[in-house]
Amino acid sequence: MIKRNLLIAAFTFASLTTLTSTTKAQTEEKFITHNLALCQKRVKEMLGSKNLSATAFPQTTDKEGKLRSGGLYEWTTGFFPGNLWYAYEANKDAALKAQAIQWTEKLAPLQTFTEHHDLGFMMYCSYGNAYRLTQNKSYKQVLINSAKALSTRFNPVTGCIKSWNVFKSWHGKESYNFPVIIDNMINLELLFFASKVSGDTSFRHIATTHALTTMKNQFRPDNSSYHVVCYDDKTGKVLARETAQGYADNSTWARGQAWSIYGYTMTYRETKDVRFLKMAQGLANYFIDSKNLPTDFVPYWDFNANQTGYKPGVNSNANNINVKYRDASAAAVTASALLELSTYTTGKTAKKYKDAAVKMLHSLATPAYFAATGTNADFILKHNVGSIPHNSQIDVPLVYADYYFMEALLRYKKLKAGLKLF
Repeated sequence: MIKRNLLIAAFTFASLTTLTSTTKAQTEEKFITHNLALCQKRVKEMLGSKNLSATAFPQTTDKEGKLRSGGLYEWTTGFFPGNLWYAYEANKDAALKAQAIQWTEKLAPLQTFTEHHDLGFMMYCSYGNAYRLTQNKSYKQVLINSAKALSTRFNPVTGCIKSWNVFKSWHGKESYNFPVIIDNMINLELLFFASKVSGDTSFRHIATTHALTTMKNQFRPDNSSYHVVCYDDKTGKVLARETAQGYADNSTWARGQAWSIYGYTMTYRETKDVRFLKMAQGLANYFIDSKNLPTDFVPYWDFNANQTGYKPGVNSNANNINVKYRDASAAAVTASALLELSTYTTGKTAKKYKDAAVKMLHSLATPAYFAATGTNADFILKHNVGSIPHNSQIDVPLVYADYYFMEALLRYKKLKAGLKLF
């Protein structure tokens, strides 16, 4: 009798466990479907906005809270077309596809642009998604041309792609003519893609070399990142390690750390070089395990803002800011990266990364960050930070926050369905 009761209890427990697991999975699927639908609705609302320009690209809001757009050569131009592609991908809305094509093709002149490193953001987030979802061969050629343009900024002496043409230090009058910012890691995806589809290994060589050089010079022993590393383009020597958008030179700018996690995870995907996987994990662990990360996993704009031992440059507007603003964009980028990183690891490590990403997504989907309909100039996420040192885009919506939030939701959807991300 006792044995029989034990068997019944075991069967009941197993059934309840299976039921709980199934219910949780269904709840998460509903969460994904619901939020993708809300995102798609918001993108459509922006398309219908009276403030949407036909010749400029949504970027943020102005001081009055109205939609503010940027010109063709702004680094953010690729994100709105990318948002349209992600909104289309969510449920294959033909009208959204038509808009995505139209907005993407407006960027065609950029395929020969060589004035800054952000061509990867501009072209891969737009044309990259366009090619992935349509297989239009003309888009592939645009991307190859864009990779050629980006490659002109590579210097074999420094081993890096030059980010900006000049960087002016916040400390005074010092300027540097070969700055490399951590954001540049994201642009390598365009080069890896171009190498695969064209057979030209030079693109891959540049991307891998840049990643290795950055790994050597742009991180501290605890796996936190410097924002800007300035090189001597004649000798390759590091001249300075500073910040442009972070709180202080020795602080960790939250979105910069997010870019690094995303960039090295992607670089491992493309190379399968275990050095890049270990780097991505170290960077991710710094972010997730930081004592300065809030409990909802949406970081402050800088992990060390307003802390003892960290001092902004004399000319930085960070000296005037005492509020510890959140940066939802950093959480969105990190969530997307961690979902991918979880697929390259196993066991508790994989669970750690996936759970952290899901927690970020659930936090971003709350009213604390997800804007109500009819507000936020039709952007999805609130409470993002562009650059406090520049006194620019503080606690506002940002188009790229929406992009990576949707990307993360779509990645989560694939993982829940048992599909590969790439």
